[in-house]
Amino acid sequence: MNKAYVGIGSNLGDKHQNCLRAIQMMREIPGCGLSAVSGWYLTQPVGVTGQEWYVNGAAALSTTGTAEELLDHVLSIEKFMGRVRSRKWEPRVIDLDILLFGNEIIEAEDLKIPHPLMHLRRFVLVPLAEIAPDEVHPRLGLSILELLRSLPKEDSEVLPLRK
Repeated sequence: MNKAYVGIGSNLGDKHQNCLRAIQMMREIPGCGLSAVSGWYLTQPVGVTGQEWYVNGAAALSTTGTAEELLDHVLSIEKFMGRVRSRKWEPRVIDLDILLFGNEIIEAEDLKIPHPLMHLRRFVLVPLAEIAPDEVHPRLGLSILELLRSLPKEDSEVLPLRK
């Protein structure tokens, strides 16, 4: 079994419900088991202005498949939920990013693992540190908690979602 971590986000429609729906659909991926889900956070968009805040979280999966197979599944979930990719960092009904896949380092055109920006994004590291604080970034050799602690506090706002 391979251990994978997936970042989850939405800033269109019922954002929290979109994330919960994506979790449910990930539970149904053949050969996959969902082993942990973080809490949910309201997060400030990064790299753009004039967008709704996101709801973000993270999930841990165990899978018998490859990273490429998992990518196919999460892209299918995004498409099924109505995600259309037309430009970078646009608002989205759902965004599923494979953050880590075991200790693998993958540099394919359509798949980069570890996620190339995860170590710079508080909205990724806060929920990931909740479920995998000791997991080590295979390129940087630092734990998720160490990466989170290295970010400036004023980086971006990440607030626990109040239901």
